[in-house]
Amino acid sequence: MKNIAVFVFNGFSDWEIAYLCPEINKNEKFELQFFSLSGEDVYSMGGMKIRPNNSLQAINLSDIEMLILPGGTAWEKDENNGIIPLINSTFENGKTIAAICGATIFLGQLGFLDNCKHTSIDYYYLKQSAPNYKGDSFYTNSLAVSDKNIITANGIAPIEFAREIFSRLELFTPVNLEKWFQLYKNGIWAEIAT
Repeated sequence: MKNIAVFVFNGFSDWEIAYLCPEINKNEKFELQFFSLSGEDVYSMGGMKIRPNNSLQAINLSDIEMLILPGGTAWEKDENNGIIPLINSTFENGKTIAAICGATIFLGQLGFLDNCKHTSIDYYYLKQSAPNYKGDSFYTNSLAVSDKNIITANGIAPIEFAREIFSRLELFTPVNLEKWFQLYKNGIWAEIAT
């Protein structure tokens, strides 16, 4: 099984990964690995207590297929800086990094959005919050964007974020992915073949 590493931290935006986790979890090709910096329990913004599988130190980069970074105010408060080496290694090894909301600000500040199409909470907010950001010409005013090995999404787009991740992982056929999206985005039911 291929590991999908999900970074959790105190105050992470639980709803931003709520659509993607169940679908990945029930797929036999992938295993979700939740980790925090220390490996200790964390509380989501919604107050859910999460017991991670691992600490940052226990993460083996060679086992990671994708790194998922949910949003939360901790990114802009520099409370998640300990994850920078893992982000660097993941990127350098060509593995996918999927970031939503505040996590996109962090990637922008670190320079990961300077040379690929991306989105964020808002262009002007990204510019203001990430002074080192230089990816202006690549910014796309979309709910979610995939380019190279980076997936980014606006914080109001957890369904679009999940769709981009599922597409990258080839979790569903294109037809079934569209059916999944229409069900959760627009309430349109169509049988999904398994």
